[in-house]
Amino acid sequence: MVSKVLTVTPLGFDGALIDVECDSKKGLPGIQIVGMGTKSVDEAKERVRSAITNSLLEFPTKKITINLAPADITKDGTHFDLPIALSILVGSGQLKQKEVDGAVFAGELALDGSLRPIKGAINVAQTARTAGITQVYVPRQNTNQALLVEGIEVIAVESIKQLFLHLKGEVRIEPSQRVESTTPDRAISFILDNVYGQEQAKRALTVAVAGRHNILLSGPPGAGKTMLARTMLSLMPNLTSDEQIAVTKLHSLAGEIGGEIISERPFRSPHHTTSPVALIGGGSKAGPGEISLAHLGVLFMDEIPEYPRSVLETLRQPLEDKRIAITRAAARTVYPADFMMVATMNPCPCGYLGDSLKECSCSMAQILNYQKRLSGPLLDRIDLKVNVSRVSNDTLLKQKSYENIQHISALDAISNALKAQSNRYGSSSKYNASLSSTQVQKQINLTTEARQLLSLASEKLGLSARSYFKVIKVARTIADLELAQDVEKRHLSEALQYRG
Repeated sequence: MVSKVLTVTPLGFDGALIDVECDSKKGLPGIQIVGMGTKSVDEAKERVRSAITNSLLEFPTKKITINLAPADITKDGTHFDLPIALSILVGSGQLKQKEVDGAVFAGELALDGSLRPIKGAINVAQTARTAGITQVYVPRQNTNQALLVEGIEVIAVESIKQLFLHLKGEVRIEPSQRVESTTPDRAISFILDNVYGQEQAKRALTVAVAGRHNILLSGPPGAGKTMLARTMLSLMPNLTSDEQIAVTKLHSLAGEIGGEIISERPFRSPHHTTSPVALIGGGSKAGPGEISLAHLGVLFMDEIPEYPRSVLETLRQPLEDKRIAITRAAARTVYPADFMMVATMNPCPCGYLGDSLKECSCSMAQILNYQKRLSGPLLDRIDLKVNVSRVSNDTLLKQKSYENIQHISALDAISNALKAQSNRYGSSSKYNASLSSTQVQKQINLTTEARQLLSLASEKLGLSARSYFKVIKVARTIADLELAQDVEKRHLSEALQYRG
């Protein structure tokens, strides 16, 4: 008799339904697993054997063959332990086939038979729902993640013995219920009012958040560039339910979280020694990189010229496509990468070029070589470029108000801009920065004076086609902050200032 139990294997951001088949026959006792399983899957046979015997269940003394079908897909993950164990129990007659039909099982087994949390529980639930299966069995620690997917009955399992008794109808495990919890107030560490001076930079940050534009802050050391960048998260709205699923799913697939749910937008700050694979994703298992872990959040590139040129150039395609396709010899995986890039840099190696108090000690050749570390195509993909000047020490000692007036005002303006974009595009997840050139022509209306100014500026500044449309999109965001119907001359003038 051949038994079959369903589970899921991750395929990048998606997943595929897998049949775990078991066949036992007379011969030298042992387990053989076939079907392109990785080392973690092959080692499951030892965990399964100990888990079954230590749960006071019978492990058959036969030659057992486990097949993971379809056999042309690479299977990876310790969550295959539970379906393999169940297929053996069905094949040996301890469970009936009908008792495991119509459900998906996933879980890592400890040697005593208890279940440990797995990676990608959301992936398992989403794949099951897509296949029309409404019942999923996962470790108790992963229940909250799986319950984020609607239309799925999630059964929280603590041990294989408990699951065995449940399937036999002797002890019933009630389906887990989704608890609607209110989103807690975010612990805000950095707000606009904490930054002294820098009014233009604060305005640029407000524009960037409102339209999801990439921004580059340039200035001397100690001017407040990093602190300005860290205020971005406090200006961004809370994650929606769909966004929460996507962010939690990515961090779970990367193994950065266990069974918890991510409720805040990510803020990733990779070090300048980060490799291209760590930044964009890849490796032997083609996992998500920093740009995918920053999905729907902020990717902070501090002192961006210090990153190797090869690393920076890998950002060009995901900045445009909002996703990354990782192609390796074994497979091709695609991960979302819709992030806001916030970068900072010094104007020269010593950092004091153009400073009003300290003289620059760099030669012209050093300055040019330093600034050339950022290629033209990469700079062209950054919507706003702002110079951040030094703040006088006397200003730093002035008494400040604790009413957070600037921050509250910026939040109100951003909320208005987001509502305007949602009404215009019919989607709460589409922003001005993500418009294509065709959509810009259809959706954005410029006044006659604004068109004349744009034509003149395009000729004088030598704007590329990409820069041309980026100016229009930034101007549209500025107009949205004022709830203006059309893009006027003053909106376009401000947008042109941010081209650097």
